[in-house]
Amino acid sequence: MRTPLPATRPIGLLIATALALSGCAATQVAISKRDLDVQTKMSATIFLDPVKPDQRTVYVQVRNTSDQQTMDLNPDIAEGVAGKGYQVVDDPDQAHYILQANVLYVGKSDPTANALTLQSGYGGAAAGALAGFAGGGGGRGIIAAGLLGGISDTVSGALVKDVYYTITTDIQIKERAGSGLQSMAATEHNLQQGTSGGTQVTYTEQTDWKTYQTRIVSVANKMNLEFDEAAPALRQGLTRSLAGLF
Repeated sequence: MRTPLPATRPIGLLIATALALSGCAATQVAISKRDLDVQTKMSATIFLDPVKPDQRTVYVQVRNTSDQQTMDLNPDIAEGVAGKGYQVVDDPDQAHYILQANVLYVGKSDPTANALTLQSGYGGAAAGALAGFAGGGGGRGIIAAGLLGGISDTVSGALVKDVYYTITTDIQIKERAGSGLQSMAATEHNLQQGTSGGTQVTYTEQTDWKTYQTRIVSVANKMNLEFDEAAPALRQGLTRSLAGLF
């Protein structure tokens, strides 16, 4: 009759294997993510009509409703637009274009959340709301990984982290319609009334503006990335993308 193996031996083998795998994973991340990588993508392309030089005037309004209230992007964006040969004006009535931006989210994210944020487009959920879901906030990832994955993540994450920072911004551009042209703008609101019903309100008005909307997602990625290092590159990516519309 065989003597059963000690119960601690399989666990020790798992731990040793986990350490080896985590070391390989950490090395791979350290090599592939040693340099800062910044990418800026737009959910939908906007084409603005060419205009005469005297109509190249833009009113810029940038709001920040994220947790990072210290990030003021208005000067950067205004400077970027001016660098394209446009005059930034203080009076919207004197502007041929109105550029409005709302910074929805600034912070850590992951690739899946960033892709979903971009796909949802203007007015959709931002990276902050999606990060928990995309990062496996439920128990499926943990159950699938088991003890081995848990130990591996803990060990590798202690030394080498694959970090993503994101700025998610909704963009609205208004362009004055040509002479003799007018547009009709319809706005619809669904107002919730308790849990049993609601009210639908619709507004219709004539306007002299053509309106375009899109979303810009700027992502910085690097091993052990800190926000202070990511922030300048993220600002530059967003500014270049917005200025490139003009």
